Amino acid sequence: MRSAKVLPLKRRVKEKTNYKRRLKLLKSKKPRVVIRKSNNYINLQLMEFDMKKFNENTKYAYNSKKLGGFSWNHSKNNLPACYLAGLAFGLNCKKKNETVLDLGTQVVTKGNKIFSALKGCVDAGMKINHSDKHLPSEDRIKGKHISDDMEKKFEETKKKIWDYYGKKGK
Repeated sequence: MRSAKVLPLKRRVKEKTNYKRRLKLLKSKKPRVVIRKSNNYINLQLMEFDMKKFNENTKYAYNSKKLGGFSWNHSKNNLPACYLAGLAFGLNCKKKNETVLDLGTQVVTKGNKIFSALKGCVDAGMKINHSDKHLPSEDRIKGKHISDDMEKKFEETKKKIWDYYGKKGK
């Protein structure tokens, strides 16, 4: 009698999923803040895993494309845009209890776009365990490294987001 050959999981072979890390995140039973970046945008999602039904639910999602509604006409994928997207996500998210950051298989470097979005979420009041040493500097978040005009536009957009989502959340 032949034994069945066990094939490795498809997403593990393609290096899209680290199942050990994912299992640890799911066992924590805390909502996950999932931050993914693409070539043009950054996406933030609040995910909850239901152990009884064994499925994941997206409670809230935000794409940096929505920053255009706040008159942000610069790139939707630079450090200031990632911070603003994280800020809007955090203000609009109803979950204020402790969450866990899910980075997936993305390469983590100090001060990158993902940590800029994380800083926006934390500034909005979300409780996410993190280390301040990975966060970008305030000058980079405000866009001083891009241009002087960027800092002014950043502050205007940040104020609009606080006004819009701050009132909506109360």
